[in-house]
Amino acid sequence: MASFLYRLGRSAFHRRRWVAAAWLAVLAAALCGAAALSEPTQDSFSIPGTQSQEAIDLLAERFPQASAGGATARVVFAAPDGKTLRDPVYRRVVDTAVADLARAPQVASVDDPFSSGAVNEAGTIGFAQATYRVPGDDVSEAAHAALTGVADRARAGGLSVEVGGDAMATADEQGFGEVIGVVVAAVVLVITFGSLIAAGLPLLTAILGIAIGIGVITAASGFVDLSSETPTLALMLGLAVAIDYALFIVSRYRDELAAGREPQEAVGRAVGTAGSAVVFAGLTVIIALAALSVVGIPFLTQMGLAAAFTVAVSVVIALTLLPALLGFAGRRIRGGRKAGLHTRDPQTGSRTTLGVRWARWIARRPVAVLLLGVVGLGVVALPSLDMRLGLSDDSTAAKDTTQGKAYDLLSEGFGPGFNGPLIVVVDAGSGAARQAAAQVATRIRGIDDVGAVGEPAVNQAGDTAILTVVPDSGPSTEATKDLVRAIRQQDGVVPGAAIAVTGLTAINIDISAKLGDALIPYLAVVVGLAFILLMLVFRSLLVPLKATAGFLLSVAATFGAVVAVFQKGWFAGALGVDQVGPITSFLPIILIGIVFGLAMDYQVFLVTRMREEFVHGVAARPAVIAGFGHGARVVTAAAIIMISVFSGFILAPDAIIKSIGFALGIAVLFDALIVRMTIVPAAMTLLGASAWWLPRWLDKLLPDVDVEGEKLRRRLDDAPESARSVPVRVPA
Repeated sequence: MASFLYRLGRSAFHRRRWVAAAWLAVLAAALCGAAALSEPTQDSFSIPGTQSQEAIDLLAERFPQASAGGATARVVFAAPDGKTLRDPVYRRVVDTAVADLARAPQVASVDDPFSSGAVNEAGTIGFAQATYRVPGDDVSEAAHAALTGVADRARAGGLSVEVGGDAMATADEQGFGEVIGVVVAAVVLVITFGSLIAAGLPLLTAILGIAIGIGVITAASGFVDLSSETPTLALMLGLAVAIDYALFIVSRYRDELAAGREPQEAVGRAVGTAGSAVVFAGLTVIIALAALSVVGIPFLTQMGLAAAFTVAVSVVIALTLLPALLGFAGRRIRGGRKAGLHTRDPQTGSRTTLGVRWARWIARRPVAVLLLGVVGLGVVALPSLDMRLGLSDDSTAAKDTTQGKAYDLLSEGFGPGFNGPLIVVVDAGSGAARQAAAQVATRIRGIDDVGAVGEPAVNQAGDTAILTVVPDSGPSTEATKDLVRAIRQQDGVVPGAAIAVTGLTAINIDISAKLGDALIPYLAVVVGLAFILLMLVFRSLLVPLKATAGFLLSVAATFGAVVAVFQKGWFAGALGVDQVGPITSFLPIILIGIVFGLAMDYQVFLVTRMREEFVHGVAARPAVIAGFGHGARVVTAAAIIMISVFSGFILAPDAIIKSIGFALGIAVLFDALIVRMTIVPAAMTLLGASAWWLPRWLDKLLPDVDVEGEKLRRRLDDAPESARSVPVRVPA
């Protein structure tokens, strides 16, 4: 591996103009494909095989006029103080609004609040529910404008009017969080390298890789339906890892130049050594993301493969385009000529670096440091024991939005259950649906937490009926989940009738349950594959075990922090979190995949340098200190960059993106700065030489991938300079 990458780096350096031109052509093709083929992304989720989705499919076949899969909008009317909606002047306003809404684009039906009983007993609050012929993602701009116009005209008539439901969903505007992350990354790179050129190359390659990755993903949206979070996740992760991968190679290139090597040879050695670590670190991230496809959930598969593709592009760019750009930069990348930008090389400086001092301090008290780190993260992880999963709805909308106000008005006038009605589908023989539905309704009324059961609606064939069930509790509560299970247990109780529960609330419950069930199998697949990969990299059993244990500790602490902020509301105001509630159901499984990949990144980059020192003959404890000293500065800079990039997305308006950004940022903080930079050197010191133990039979069985480049170094050091160097003119 190292020898191949050495030759690849030298070749890219030598043919730098051709390599740069080829990547520019790839960029142009990706952007042209995105411009020509892109289609809108989706915000709705569905999982084939769940009861709620099967019920929607049945209704689409037998009861299409019900538009069970269509979007809904609840227009909530509230009368002024001392007045009621039944007053003639306000009733006319409501009637006009209902008539206008019925004529709006894409609307299939509208329930009049007075005839459907959707006015509370006091007559102060009522709502009209509109059902659309298309899902929420396909509601047109004209339909949105018509819905907003209906509400505005009713407000002009003297009523308080708010609108909720998934028909109100619009594409979120992209915030400036990623820009802030890039700016912070630039500052960190300048401080780390002391050179504008050295700082600029990782940013340049990262931006190019992201542009290519997002361009291809956007073009793919013309062929498959992608969730709205898919490109954002790819952008978030691709930007962070691309900067990190380039950072490690540039840092190693500067080390080789400082050792007196010619630029082309320095590039070859940098790609052969640091590039090997980049390949295996990238593979762990790609494995973790691609493994999302084994869960069997379509939108997770899309998100994982899209992000994995972007990471793969970042790896290839780091191994090919970056060496070419280093050829253009030459020795100028060392910097130090401009006031304020000079920085001492931590590997070659005469003074002891902070990283070495930190490693020595840990080595003197490894047990205390290890216990403090483990206990501290364990305490942070405690809130995760109360984690509840769900999907965002109007209950999690900001209080100052019309969706949040509509939710509160409905809860005030009718109870929280009216915000999440359940649709019960009764499948009976031809002509028997109405009688069977009546029997089912009677049984459902006897179940706890049922607020109301509507009259059955029957299709023309008389074999399918719909019942609307309003819970007493809100849509995201445990009581409503229990109610859904209790209703489903009635299946088969009425002879000749099968029942199923669907609707947005039931869909969210089913998706959350499916994702929760997938967590353990997914974790087993990811950890198993990555353990094998790390065993190849480090030729050890204990180091991969320690890496896995550290990951589990950091991900548990991350779950605890996410629950504390987004579910319990601790420090929510400081982070701009308007509403708290259940944790987005797909966040834990996404988090496991990404955090595992990133954790292994730092494990590979940091521990590889320790192993490199050990295989050079340094004793185990000094090898830990020396290896840590070599990698600490760059790993710390990489972690700060990742934290900055991820944390920038906390400023995003979308609650899901905000939670993902916070989770990934805090995960890197825990894993890189506490687990890898504190717990790992303590554990490696305690393990000593046994950390590198591998059974002899297994050592012979495993291929030697030479990640640390030891074989490459011996071959190059033994060869004459003329045998490996081709004179190449580079900038001084």
